[in-house]
Amino acid sequence: MKQTTAREDFAAGVFQNNPIFGQFLGLCPTLAVTNLLANGLAMGLATTFVLLFSNVLIAALKQYIPNEVRITAYVLIIATFVTLVDLVMAGAFPELHHALGAFIALIVVNCIILGRAEAFAAKNTVTRSILDALGNGLGFTGTLILMSGARELLGSGTLLGFQVMPQGFEPWVIMVMPPGGFFTLGFYLLLFGWWKERQLKKAGVTARAPRRWRHQVTVQQQPREVVA
Repeated sequence: MKQTTAREDFAAGVFQNNPIFGQFLGLCPTLAVTNLLANGLAMGLATTFVLLFSNVLIAALKQYIPNEVRITAYVLIIATFVTLVDLVMAGAFPELHHALGAFIALIVVNCIILGRAEAFAAKNTVTRSILDALGNGLGFTGTLILMSGARELLGSGTLLGFQVMPQGFEPWVIMVMPPGGFFTLGFYLLLFGWWKERQLKKAGVTARAPRRWRHQVTVQQQPREVVA
């Protein structure tokens, strides 16, 4: 396997392997809390905090964690930082904490965090794990900002509670409802897919069918023998 650079570790989570657009992870909070920009930003920052510090601790302690209980240990580490985030938000930002509700606690089972712990932090140094966490955290937070910003703007005509659209604008109420999350996510997935395809074309990479598929097509196109 090709060794990646520090820059590639960071950039992968933001662009090519974006947690949501590239890996389809963390879709539950993405759809549930992005009706307002403040909610999306808070969830992104909270997840990034947990991802960063859990990656650092796991990378530092990986040689001391028995392989048989590694997943249990990872979950315990992640849950510790989630509890810290939950308590701080409940004390400092009670309204925001109430708006996010159970989704703060559910960061514990967010596939992005456990996935990066198992796939990267447990196999690399602390420095590289920090870059990986920051890249994936920025990619996740940026996606939530795009989602929540578009939904609040079209659904309420505001951003962070401030009126942005003109007074005559008729809000698209469906955008701040559950279906609006699916519509917005679908639009961004199409846009991201188009961008990735364009990058592949620029790099001169063309999609090719697997060999067995090409063989099947060749066999099916052969003319049948005519039986007299």
